[in-house]
Formats: sequence, C-alpha cells, structure tokens
Amino acid sequence: MTDPQAKDAARREARVRRDAIADSDRPAASATVRDRIAELASDGHLPRGDAGGYWPLGSELDARPALLHLKELGHTVGLPVSGPRGTALVFRDWDPEAPMAAGRYGIQEPAEGRAVLRPLLLLVPLLAFDRSGHRLGYGAGYYDRTLDSLRDGGAVVAVGVAFAAQEIPAVPVDGHDERLDWIVTERETLRIRK
Repeated sequence: MTDPQAKDAARREARVRRDAIADSDRPAASATVRDRIAELASDGHLPRGDAGGYWPLGSELDARPALLHLKELGHTVGLPVSGPRGTALVFRDWDPEAPMAAGRYGIQEPAEGRAVLRPLLLLVPLLAFDRSGHRLGYGAGYYDRTLDSLRDGGAVVAVGVAFAAQEIPAVPVDGHDERLDWIVTERETLRIRK
C-alpha cells in the first residue's frame, strides 16, 4: 500500500505544474492533443464505437476538441455523470447543442434523459502520469473504478490526456490503480506496453 502522504504530495506538485501553464498556451495544447488522437484513430489504434471523455475542471487540459473530432469520425461520444463517491462513472450521450446540467461537483454533464453509453474508448483526465502508464487523479477513485468496471465487461482503451508538464518520474500506486493504454500530450504520444 502506498503511503497516502506520498500521493498527496504528488497531487500538490502536479497541481502546481499544471496551474503554471499559461492560459495562452492551453488552446494550442488542446488542439495538438486533438490532432494526435485523430492520428491514433486514423491509424486504427483506437476502437470504433462509443467514446467517453470529460468536461474540463479548472486547469485540466480541455479534451472537448478531441471529443468533437471523434464525433465527426462517427463515434458516439459521452460525458460522465458522477454518482456517489466510490462508484463507477456513468456516461451519457453528449451533444454540444443539447442542454447540460451541473453535476455533483459543479461539473457540466449531459442532462437527464440522454442515452447511457458503454465506452470502448475513454479519454481520461489526470493530475500526473508516468511513463509506465500510471496516473494520479484527484483521489476519489472514480476513473479507477470506471476502468475496472469497463474492463470486466470487455476491452476498453484508456487514453490519458494531459499537458507534458504533468509527467513525473513515478506515480505512487496502489493495487486498485488502473493503468492507461496510451498517454497523449501536446509533445508526444506514448503507447504503454503492459
């Protein structure tokens, strides 16, 4: 079991690094990540079908340009709906023209009545990552439980999306932490070998 203080220290450091990225650099980074994900999709590295993503919180990399491009490629795209802490996320169909609602943490999510999806491809937010495919989130475990649940039901490709500055030498991990299949930043695309 990892020392909780080590994870907290890594989270603090990761927030400082991510928050230090200039606002003027963020849109270009999101566009580059979109292009890298489009390249993975066109090269056949990403599954066709339902894709899940996230609505950016605070200074997270904005994955919406990549999600919109996936929609253009024919994917049905969903955004998460947060349930009680300790549960897996549910993904509802996202249409940028449809009404949104403020969710559990004030994050925008598709309103009630939108279709529920089971993503085969999941763009995952993170605070920090390392080159072995481990990620550090906010600590509630939503994405680890979601990936575990999705993987129990079949294959899913997890793509961590972040700014390159969020890389750290080694993410402190526990037995329940789920690894990513790919990490995409504005600087590079990393395929994780398991």
